Amino acid sequence: MSQTQARTFAYVSCADSREILALELNPANGDLALVQRVPAGGAVMPLAVSPDRRRLYAGLRSAPYRAAGYAIDAHSGHLAILGYGPLPDSMPYLATDRTGNHLLSASYGGHMVAVSRLGENGVPDAPHQVSSTGPNAHAIVPDPSNRFVFVPCLGAHTIMQYRFDETDGTLLPNDPPRVAVRHGAGPRHFVFHPDGFHAYLMNELDGTVCVFAFDQDTGTLDLVQTEVAMPPGHPERPWAADIHVSPDGRFLYTSERRSSTLAVFAIAADGRLSPRGHCATESEPRGFAIDPSGNYLLAAGQASHSLTCYAIDRADGSLRELRKYAMGKNPNWVEIVTLP
Repeated sequence: MSQTQARTFAYVSCADSREILALELNPANGDLALVQRVPAGGAVMPLAVSPDRRRLYAGLRSAPYRAAGYAIDAHSGHLAILGYGPLPDSMPYLATDRTGNHLLSASYGGHMVAVSRLGENGVPDAPHQVSSTGPNAHAIVPDPSNRFVFVPCLGAHTIMQYRFDETDGTLLPNDPPRVAVRHGAGPRHFVFHPDGFHAYLMNELDGTVCVFAFDQDTGTLDLVQTEVAMPPGHPERPWAADIHVSPDGRFLYTSERRSSTLAVFAIAADGRLSPRGHCATESEPRGFAIDPSGNYLLAAGQASHSLTCYAIDRADGSLRELRKYAMGKNPNWVEIVTLP
């Protein structure tokens, strides 16, 4: 199939209606069309797409705790269940390693991370490594080289730093094993810049974003900047959620649930951030995603049970609302893939 025939699909997990919605994104105007509703078999929350875009993994946060593997149909975007693998706890974050051979998961309540092998059939094995972390592990993210893994721990005010062996899928503490942030910040979600030399941390409890320089040789982080992501004058205690960098590396976006806003930052050549304003969005926007073209942002509201599509201004990063769509109950995670 030629590139002109590529199709883009968004997958939205809805915890309380226990389903995943598959929607096709029209690249010309940002319209979304529902193509499938998939029963998930539990309170589905975190999603992760394999590097080859052939599989979607979903974490079920109701007992029994499991990870579901789905095949993604390259033509229709439909999901077909491949099977379930056990998880050691309720895991709010999933990621595959860069080879697609291992599923990484983090548990907020269990204070742990786990690694599961992904078989050729796409079904996660039982975890072969379960390791204790600092309190409230909230995410687990491999670096672009797949040699290092990072785990923000909200209750410990640190990011744990690991070395990762992609052959056998094992994590070992790096030296140093952690990097601290301001006490009370609440490290939550973590992303790398496309250049591989910078990374960004969303802090849930104080609504700030930390900018790190990343040493690709040692796999360690160095804090270089902290910026406020809350809208000016907002009186309530922050409850920040998600963070993403545009595919071209020029802009960074964050979501905040008490103010129900998206913050926009410009990214300089040295990785530092400059605030560019805020955009009102869905109520309690826990999860959002940017499509691979960098033209659209989809934000889901846990309390509004709907999703809004925004056009991204490629010149200044600003967001223009296009249309709102009804979702299932408690939509909380969004993944977007373009299938050639």
